[in-house]
Amino acid sequence: MQVQLNFSLKKYNSFGIQVLAEKFAMFNTVPDLLQLLQQYNKLPLLILGGGSNILFTKNVQGLVLKNNIEGIQKINEDEQYVYVKAGAGVQWHHFVQYCIQNNWAGVENLSLIPGCVGASPMQNIGAYGVEIKDVFHQLDAVHIADKKMVQFSASDCAFGYRESVFKQQYKNQFIITAVTFKLLKTPIFNTAYGAIEQELQRMKVQHLSIEAISNAVINIRKSKLPNPAVIGNAGSFFKNPVVSNQLFAAIKQQYAQVVGYAAGNDSTKLAAGWLIEQCGFKGYRQADAGCHALQALVLVNYGNATGSEIYQLSTKIIESVFEKFGVLLEREVNIV
Repeated sequence: MQVQLNFSLKKYNSFGIQVLAEKFAMFNTVPDLLQLLQQYNKLPLLILGGGSNILFTKNVQGLVLKNNIEGIQKINEDEQYVYVKAGAGVQWHHFVQYCIQNNWAGVENLSLIPGCVGASPMQNIGAYGVEIKDVFHQLDAVHIADKKMVQFSASDCAFGYRESVFKQQYKNQFIITAVTFKLLKTPIFNTAYGAIEQELQRMKVQHLSIEAISNAVINIRKSKLPNPAVIGNAGSFFKNPVVSNQLFAAIKQQYAQVVGYAAGNDSTKLAAGWLIEQCGFKGYRQADAGCHALQALVLVNYGNATGSEIYQLSTKIIESVFEKFGVLLEREVNIV
């Protein structure tokens, strides 16, 4: 648990932003974490997982801790479900692949999402018709202030669209150490969302399986989203906005091709990428900060962009979309 000073975080954020942490350390176990919290309890604290949902706009004061808690184990099962516990530092896609190999169903639609297991409930990550809340059982976390372990059920987490209690009233108060998922022994295939069915047909899949769905999702994501190892990005930078049906109807009257999905409660979810593209930002570039050429929802670092430059571009996009459509986009990425 060596603590390093003025440590570069460039390799630890998927945007590849060059910033320094005043102090930096990694922890592999809960006792290691508790020891670090006790030793540096007066410093500001930032917890890093995969660094795939964060934009650094400045150097980080205080202590940055990298969560490296590993391990995946089946802890219980009944006739219908298997309960699988994973360390918060496990790479998310590795966890998905492990579940598929064991024929545990429910997370295959979430293949190739970057980041670690610990961040999945914080963000209530989701893709292709599935969200974490659909497969979540409980999580273990350390309360930073009193250094005690706490368990959270699904209702405790107050999941919403890319939201949880950890992004709201409990923000920066807990460190997630492990997550337990409730997965199906007999798969219920979810292929209706997005282009999954078309991709399965293109793949000439004869017998549907969770592995086939995972491979279809991987193919779709690779065709649309840039690899952070090649070009710095954090995936979708903005949430898909939910608007009233009245506003959606007004937009549709002027832009017949607008993309929208029923969201309940007299509301419609719009495709943020479509809105951004209509404002001319798809493929836009200003110095090394840009909007990806294939997916307008993804902001990218072409090499040496600063976090501030990418943040400024996101502000420009938000203002442009609001001026054109009257829709206020919200950033999905955490800004530091």
